[in-house]
Amino acid sequence: MKNEAIDPYKAIFEACEEGILVVNSSGQIIMANMASHRLFGYENNEMIGLSIESLVPPALRTHHVKDRENYDRNPSPRKMGHGRDLAGRKKDGSEFPVEISLNRAQIEGVDHTLAFIIDITERKKIEVALKKSEEQLIVYAAELEKRVIKRTQDLDDTIKQLEQVNADLEDQVRIRKKAEDDTRLALSRERELNELKSRFVSMASHEFRTPLSTILSSASLIERYREPGTEEKRKKHIDKIKSGISNLTNILNDFLSLSKLEEGKVEIDESTVNITDELKDIIDELSTICKDQQTIKFESNPNTIVLNTDKKIFKNILINLLSNAIKYSEPSTEIFVEMAEVDDNIQIQVTDQGMGIPEEEQKHMFERFFRAKNATNIQGTGLGLNIVKKYVDMLNGHITFKSKLNEGTTFIVDLPK
Repeated sequence: MKNEAIDPYKAIFEACEEGILVVNSSGQIIMANMASHRLFGYENNEMIGLSIESLVPPALRTHHVKDRENYDRNPSPRKMGHGRDLAGRKKDGSEFPVEISLNRAQIEGVDHTLAFIIDITERKKIEVALKKSEEQLIVYAAELEKRVIKRTQDLDDTIKQLEQVNADLEDQVRIRKKAEDDTRLALSRERELNELKSRFVSMASHEFRTPLSTILSSASLIERYREPGTEEKRKKHIDKIKSGISNLTNILNDFLSLSKLEEGKVEIDESTVNITDELKDIIDELSTICKDQQTIKFESNPNTIVLNTDKKIFKNILINLLSNAIKYSEPSTEIFVEMAEVDDNIQIQVTDQGMGIPEEEQKHMFERFFRAKNATNIQGTGLGLNIVKKYVDMLNGHITFKSKLNEGTTFIVDLPK
């Protein structure tokens, strides 16, 4: 018994990942592939016979009828919604952003309109995330500028005090000396602030260029991969965009954390913390950014350790150390986290099998903006360990490390019980 012949056009129609609708001159759907049904939340063949306006948000239906009639009078291949946002309406009434391309085809001698529809929800999310990162950068730069103005004003005020000193020689000398001390301090702070601003601009122009270029390139390339069989390429570029946004966010977080620490805006909020459970949660969270076949192994002695500490600061310390271990280690390597009670301290060790730190540069490890010469090709601000050191100091703890080039690094954090 012979198998029924398979219509190759029907097979291609159903295999397309894009939603495809065939609409007659009355605006009635006469054909819809499975991708269309999934896109709009309908069961198989449930869309046949529906008005195309039923897939349009209610507020736009009257306008859509006019657009459809205009297209019927002057049909040509085109993208709908150029320069404006389009939305589709699902069976359950929810709306989502779409991109639509139109074309004409004759079916049994009668003109019909073909609509090719894709869901651009992820693209919209990426656009929002990019805009948010840009806004954060602008806000932080503005804050730096305000601080420079404030320091300059402080200096001007000090100089004015000198001009108003008492004619009495002894008081004049005393006031002048104080003013000179204040002036030197203000100048020192202003130089430091100017240096920070200069380093920030330099770092931002360098570190932001690569992820922003990657995001722009991948966003452009995604538009090209809309044919069946290109899903893996689309996913690859979407992952690149997500990674770029994550890098931008990390850079901004480093600068904001440093700013808060230096301005004394970070306060200790002690509570009883099960740091064993907290560490497990942190490891689970960071496992998602591990490289291919990288693993994080955790060992605690005793099994449960409770500590009175600031939970948020403790988490920031461990996230930073583990993120560095992941970043500076190769795929298929192991990262070890060990926790134990040592004398009157809780000791936590984070060990990687990464590139290590050159011995001659280890003395600069916790300095602001320091990057080892063998790490210049890996994205980073050089602020992470400086921030970690400040956080450990706030908890009255102590941090040390040992490292060997090309063999790995161990950071040891001791926190008092």
